[in-house]
Amino acid sequence: MNKITELKVNWNETKGKLKQKFAMLTESDLLLVEDKQDEMLARLQIKLGKTKEEIHKLISELLK
Repeated sequence: MNKITELKVNWNETKGKLKQKFAMLTESDLLLVEDKQDEMLARLQIKLGKTKEEIHKLISELLK
């Protein structure tokens, strides 16, 4: 499974973990819409002040 597919499969669990770790995130920040993953990741980058690589690493760690 590639990372995007893995992300989609486990998104509800991952979303919950992100909200626990970063209380300022809202449902709309974490809305995962088909073919719009890049937009959601960009929102997270802005909201959390992290690079794209840091966001990918954070999500990968949460998926473990």
